[in-house]
Amino acid sequence: MKLRPISFSNDSCYLPPLRCPAVCRLDPYDGLPESYLIHGGRTPNNEISSSLYLLTMDSRGCNRKLTVRCKEKELVGEVPGARYGHTMSMVQSHGKTACVLFGGRSYMPAGERTTESWNSVVDCPPQVFLFDLEFGCSSAHTLPELSDGQSFHLALAREDSVYFLGGHSLTSDSRPPRLFRLRVELLQGSPLLSCETFDTGISISSAIITRTGPTHRYVILGGYQADSQKRMECSTVILDEKGIHFEPLEPPKWTPDVIHSRTWFGGSAGEGSELLSVPTEGRPSQPDVHYFYQVSFQTKG
Repeated sequence: MKLRPISFSNDSCYLPPLRCPAVCRLDPYDGLPESYLIHGGRTPNNEISSSLYLLTMDSRGCNRKLTVRCKEKELVGEVPGARYGHTMSMVQSHGKTACVLFGGRSYMPAGERTTESWNSVVDCPPQVFLFDLEFGCSSAHTLPELSDGQSFHLALAREDSVYFLGGHSLTSDSRPPRLFRLRVELLQGSPLLSCETFDTGISISSAIITRTGPTHRYVILGGYQADSQKRMECSTVILDEKGIHFEPLEPPKWTPDVIHSRTWFGGSAGEGSELLSVPTEGRPSQPDVHYFYQVSFQTKG
């Protein structure tokens, strides 16, 4: 694995180091390059952010050194509070696009905090936030089907629908196999949101998901079924006109380091590829060392 340096353009704002922000990829459009939205996250100083950033590619030099531009975007209206472990997704409806934000956790409200619970975190209220990127207008929506907060879940979007899968609930300290379909109609005036509950979800949190091609076909890897139990299975998820479908997928041949590790994490490394990190454990000679694995899923045909 080779790492190449990335620099920021001179007109970029400061992007703080964040843990577990919501990241959403924006496909290229109208001649604009591929870009990423980054919202929230937890800093190394345990501060929880409410900022929204837009990250775009500025240039790529002859030595393949990448320069990116980072701009902070301001939201107005019913703005989502500081949080981490949430998701953002893009929906399209009636020729319009909007960003959907859901879930996450944050510090206990100031009025409820005591000396003992000053740094305690709670699930954010199960509201759906909808905002447009052109004007920065944000609105909050409450749906009866979304009655509990959830964090570290998965979100998959196709056209006007977003599917929320799994996640962890602090209230019950559980990972119920939840699956919701949120449909967003961007009508003239106020948007119309509706939610549908399914009983075909997966009990999982902090999983990695990657798209395996131009169609809405994804692979779920990693994550946890319980605090001390990793999910070693893999699943294929397909979004089509009829809804969402799950198929079992043969997992890779895990190495002993992966099998015996208590924690693992990572992210998508492009279509059909995921980067997995496993910390070394029980090795005094190798403190703070991680093994990185690239897992590739090839599609037939």
